[in-house]
Amino acid sequence: MSDSWRDDAPDSDTPDDGPRRGRLLRRLTITLLVLAVPAGGLVWLFQDELFHPFGDTRACEGSDAPLSGLLGPGGVPLPGDASEVHYYTQDGRTQVAFVSSRIPEFLHRAGFVPDDASPFDESYDEDHYALGEGETELPKGLCGTGVRGPVLTYGSSAATIMVERSPFTTDRFRGPARAIVTYGPS
Repeated sequence: MSDSWRDDAPDSDTPDDGPRRGRLLRRLTITLLVLAVPAGGLVWLFQDELFHPFGDTRACEGSDAPLSGLLGPGGVPLPGDASEVHYYTQDGRTQVAFVSSRIPEFLHRAGFVPDDASPFDESYDEDHYALGEGETELPKGLCGTGVRGPVLTYGSSAATIMVERSPFTTDRFRGPARAIVTYGPS
């Protein structure tokens, strides 16, 4: 019998890193590229949702603390129907923008207007801003959509709020109205 099968077997003295190892590395590289391209595409597609501060899509870039859910020193929650909520926190100061149809109720709970008073009584409204049509700029750092004029502003010792008023009558807010609340050190 011939030992021809031994001629085809690799020598135990030579390393086995020839063509087989090269093919394995190529296959591994191709597999990694095939997996990396879709993963990179998904990260790019959802980058806005993936890279918000604190993993909160409501947080604006540069915020240094998460929103607790309660606004101001009195701990007033956002209205139950609040939507389009965005916030910016920096050095103890918080700015929150939201849209709600329950603005009068929020003004009373937050202490901007006494319970038995109308939010349209000029003694509680700090200023009537006659903002033009369209959106205004947001305060520095706050993201989202700006308020539209005209607006009413209210203040307390610890906070201020700017609310969109109806452009057609002086005794109604827009329905729903956008509000921007600012509290903390000035």
